[in-house]
Amino acid sequence: MSLLQRIPWLLFWLVYTSTLVSGQSPEKASLQTQLIFPVQEKHVHGSSLVHLPNGDFLAAWFCGSGERNADDVKIMGARLKKGDKSWSEPFLMADTPGIPDCNPVLFLNHSGKLFLVWIAVQANRWESSILRVRTSTDYLKTGAPVWNWQDNILLKPDNRFAEELAAKLKKLPDHSVGWAGYAPRYDDQIKEASLDPMKRSIGWMTRIKPILLGTSRIVLPLYSDGFNLSLMAISDDDGATWHPGLPVVGRGPIQPALVQKKNGHLVAYMRDSGDGPTRVHQSESSDQGETWTATIKTDIPNTASVEALVLRDGRWAFLGNDVDDGRYRLSLYVSDDEGKTWPWKTRIEDHSPDQGGYSYPSLIQTPDGLLHMTYSYHPSSTQKSINYVVVDPRKLTRN
Repeated sequence: MSLLQRIPWLLFWLVYTSTLVSGQSPEKASLQTQLIFPVQEKHVHGSSLVHLPNGDFLAAWFCGSGERNADDVKIMGARLKKGDKSWSEPFLMADTPGIPDCNPVLFLNHSGKLFLVWIAVQANRWESSILRVRTSTDYLKTGAPVWNWQDNILLKPDNRFAEELAAKLKKLPDHSVGWAGYAPRYDDQIKEASLDPMKRSIGWMTRIKPILLGTSRIVLPLYSDGFNLSLMAISDDDGATWHPGLPVVGRGPIQPALVQKKNGHLVAYMRDSGDGPTRVHQSESSDQGETWTATIKTDIPNTASVEALVLRDGRWAFLGNDVDDGRYRLSLYVSDDEGKTWPWKTRIEDHSPDQGGYSYPSLIQTPDGLLHMTYSYHPSSTQKSINYVVVDPRKLTRN
């Protein structure tokens, strides 16, 4: 690349780093902020981040000319080797020929095997998506992991799915007329769809990392754009086989992020894809993800995917777009009372409503206590990348 070709990118980088200094990221707590690759016109979205045993970081995202309607969409990745200051060149992680691949999730199981779970969007419809999985035990070298195994994750929710959905809808506030006076009855529509074995068996999609319980249970959060609610895929053999839990029922709770309370209960925080006001949904499970309470709305505004994490010091972290009119602000919340209050709030991105979108975060913590996050960085429709930010939660101050 010539110097003249590099000038636009260098100018962009100077503007970008100057905004960080001026306070559009956590000034005292942020240790590193870096784009994984230079901004580009192609659509890049839905990143996932994992910390590997050798100290490397591996990130994945989907990339192409669109999302579900673009057949060239594939899963890409990059590696940040321990001690390096910049990410590697992006490399291919997965590609189903002629079908969009979206929403990658990276994680290590209890034994340290690397999993990549994502969706292949059949017929270019979210509700026809199929879960796909790759695993690797050879992932510590430079470049992409060597995948040892690949398959589909096929779930078969039975009639209890429909029974649970109908029962939990009764626990929600009255909504008999639908989302608007002239709109179809939403509750009746999804109850009818839940009786169809095919509709309840496909279209479950990944977004957020799973939670690992005990020595072999994995609870992988999923959601459906067809039913507009969530469900957990559960494995009791460290990811070899999977079964569906019962649905997480509400009006639009999707893309769950999971944390575990001190009493063992699981809490799911979810994006609001339902009626207003748009607020983060919350649900609780007392049986390790098999069943969930009907969702309630929290006080946190929301317009896109959220993330959550129990920190090593026992506090909870929440990361999401805490606005109700866009994706121009991305905030990190911290709680010391298991989500009852969030006294620490730090802006990771903070722009005016017409200045881009910063969304779909992934959040992990390393043994040294630092928080590492990636998210979609879209300052404009033609400038898109994945941003990587490191935050020291010990330096966060109460509001």
